[in-house]
Amino acid sequence: MRHGNKNNALGRKKGHRDSMLSNMACSLIEHKRIETTLAKAKALRIFVEPLITKSKEDSTHSRRTVFSYLRSKEATATLFRDVAPKIAERPGGYTRIIKLGSRLGDAAERAMIEMVDFNTLYSAKEKAGAEVKKTRRSRSAKPAAKKAAPDAAGDAPAAEAKAE
Repeated sequence: MRHGNKNNALGRKKGHRDSMLSNMACSLIEHKRIETTLAKAKALRIFVEPLITKSKEDSTHSRRTVFSYLRSKEATATLFRDVAPKIAERPGGYTRIIKLGSRLGDAAERAMIEMVDFNTLYSAKEKAGAEVKKTRRSRSAKPAAKKAAPDAAGDAPAAEAKAE
């Protein structure tokens, strides 16, 4: 029975699970986006988000604490150097899980986990959405501009004739 047990064992013993989550966290920090199963992605989110929060404060103690979980100098340096300044204002929710469907071989649910602030697609869509709203507001002005355009074209030859 698993009364009060909050972690997902993922079919592994503790040492294997910790190593796997550490390696996946290093890959996520390095590549900003990885594909895995849905269960592993949910377990990785619980593992990596406190580490990202810890990286907001750049001190020797927080670096050593994060290194004890990640066990990779490169990933720790990348986390403190590149990721922490970009997520400094965000109060939490540093990762996003997107479901991808089932895997062909064993029908396991696949998912993509990514760091929110490093995805340029969603920020581009938000900007495009803002532009769409601007064009919707100005559509009422476009028909008026089209009506004014032929008048302006008709006035132009008359203005040239007056100038001659």
